[in-house]
Amino acid sequence: MWFVIFMRNEPGADQLKRIPRLYATEGMRWQDTVIYEHFFLGTCDWYASEYGQTNGLFFGFIILNDDLQNAEWSYFGHDKLRALRTPEGLEVNRDPQWRVRKASEVERIVSAVRSLGG
Repeated sequence: MWFVIFMRNEPGADQLKRIPRLYATEGMRWQDTVIYEHFFLGTCDWYASEYGQTNGLFFGFIILNDDLQNAEWSYFGHDKLRALRTPEGLEVNRDPQWRVRKASEVERIVSAVRSLGG
C-alpha cells in the first residue's frame, strides 16, 4: 500500500532556507524570537523559529488542542507534520497569510506564555 505524504501550502526550499538553523536563536529572549512559519490543524498550532536543513526538524512554539497551559518551546519534525491526519482526513496546513514577526507579536504565543506565568 502506498501513502502520499502531503501538506497544504507546504513551504518550498527557498522558504525553508530563510529560517535560521537549529540553535541559532538559543539564548534569545522568547519575546525577540522571530516566528517564520505557522502551521495549524484544528486547534493545534506550530510556530517555527528554527529549521534543520539536514534533519528536517523545526524548533518553535507548540500549542496542541488549544491547551495554553501545556504549550511549550520544543522540536517538531517536518515529516511528522506532513504525515499528520485527522480521522476525517484533514491534514496540517501552512498559513499562507503568515507574516514573519516576533513571538511577542503573536497573540496565541503571548496568551500561552501568560497562562504559564511568564
